[in-house]
Amino acid sequence: MNWHPESWQSRTAVQQPNYPDAAALARAVDDLRLLPPLVTSWEVEALRAHFAQAQAGQRFVLQGGDCAESFDDCRPELITNRLKVLLQMSLVLVHGMKTRVTRVGRFAGQYAKPRSADDETRDGVTLPAYRGDMVNASPFTAADRVPDPRRLLEAHTRSAMTINFVRGLIDGGFADLHHPEYWDLAWVQHSPLAAEYQARVDAIGESLRFMERLAGTELHEFNRIDFFTSHEALLLWYEQAQTRQVPRKPGWYNLSTHFPWIGMRTADLDGAHVEYCRGIANPVGVKVGPSITEDWLLGLCRTLNPDNQAGRLVLIHRMGAEKIGDHLPRLIDGVRRKGHRVLWLCDPMHGNTRTLGNGVKTRRFDDILSELTAAFDIHRASGSHLGGVHLELTGEDVTECLGGARELLEQDLQRAYRSQVDPRLNYEQALELALKLAALP
Repeated sequence: MNWHPESWQSRTAVQQPNYPDAAALARAVDDLRLLPPLVTSWEVEALRAHFAQAQAGQRFVLQGGDCAESFDDCRPELITNRLKVLLQMSLVLVHGMKTRVTRVGRFAGQYAKPRSADDETRDGVTLPAYRGDMVNASPFTAADRVPDPRRLLEAHTRSAMTINFVRGLIDGGFADLHHPEYWDLAWVQHSPLAAEYQARVDAIGESLRFMERLAGTELHEFNRIDFFTSHEALLLWYEQAQTRQVPRKPGWYNLSTHFPWIGMRTADLDGAHVEYCRGIANPVGVKVGPSITEDWLLGLCRTLNPDNQAGRLVLIHRMGAEKIGDHLPRLIDGVRRKGHRVLWLCDPMHGNTRTLGNGVKTRRFDDILSELTAAFDIHRASGSHLGGVHLELTGEDVTECLGGARELLEQDLQRAYRSQVDPRLNYEQALELALKLAALP
């Protein structure tokens, strides 16, 4: 295959920061290479098997989390709330869809973000753009905006803390289906959705007790869950440093995450990101927007999954509610005609971002739901299968997306708009979306 973790350096690498000190970058990458991995190869292979099952219609994938993590948000209450919202959503989906759900957190490494420009200008002052806490800091000062390679090491540390805490919660029984009441979030007790969610929780509890009465013992497999991490493989120095070979297994594994993905801005067939991702053993995702051509997409399928392995390649379409009907059918048809085995996920967030008159970015809940509903319909009509969703969400009481059960309006956004990059569904909107999905035919 003529591939090595450093072979991406021979290609054009876009969306990379301009580090002013090359020697400091080299030292940071060398230090990062010596640190323990964040995930294991057998966990990576387990996720690939889950994706193969989802591809065959035997599972549903729920991928969700922050648009861009912050070092300051590496706190137990915030991590717990992110886990809670994914657990509650998956509980609803399991009950409504009557299938197993694989949970993939969009965190523990989502510290870098692509930007539309290298620089940002305010009041005549131009500074490097904020590219996420892995690169620089968000305050608009010259000192904060200088890319600092030491942040690569800090990102690894914060990711390790997050993964360790999540694993501790799960191993300690936090995800036990016998006690879903542990997952409640106090601020949403008076939500219009509370009664519907509680009815589903009660139904699952009764079904579980019924099965245990028949078995004559407690079903311990419901005490814990599998949980996986993901992030955009954007900053290639970081990904390269955590790419390892493991004993008694062929190939290379990116052990900074279970599931890396490539964004639309970095999906050039001849680019560095595709070159890097083609050589790792992890399942790999690619964001697919309305501008992608059939030839481009088929080229990605051939390059990233040359052996046509089930569970290896995930295509995450993000078209927008108004464009999905015009573009998704042709792409599904092209992939099917060529016999490529892929898992399709729907990202209904990025294609529905809009900027208000005051410059604030937001998304409308109805647009998000509309794109998701259309995605299910289009896949069904095309003889395909939508195997999951990819969402930007939080377990906090933010006001960043319009609409939902409480009908958030533009004037409501100022109450708790906290995202420094893209708007996220708050807990109530995320749970409402899960309830809507569970009710789809």
